[in-house]
Amino acid sequence: MQPLVRSSLRAAMIPTVNGMMTVGLVQLPGMMTGQILAGSPPLVAIRYQIVVVFMLAAATALSSLLFVRLAVRCYLTPAHQLRRYLV
Repeated sequence: MQPLVRSSLRAAMIPTVNGMMTVGLVQLPGMMTGQILAGSPPLVAIRYQIVVVFMLAAATALSSLLFVRLAVRCYLTPAHQLRRYLV
């Protein structure tokens, strides 16, 4: 099951990683833009935005991992066999 779990977690993280690649280069996120317009130094706004983006990525990774682990526990027996009544 380990390769399937890894591939599902990798697939779950693709949109988040793609969004992280464009932050600051292609798009200016709302929080960072708001801080700059309010008079905050740009480097401080960038630091806060980096923290927010990493928090979102961590939340996505943890929730995906939790869901996959619960699904594996629900659909498989301790011997890693598919439960018959779920088929």
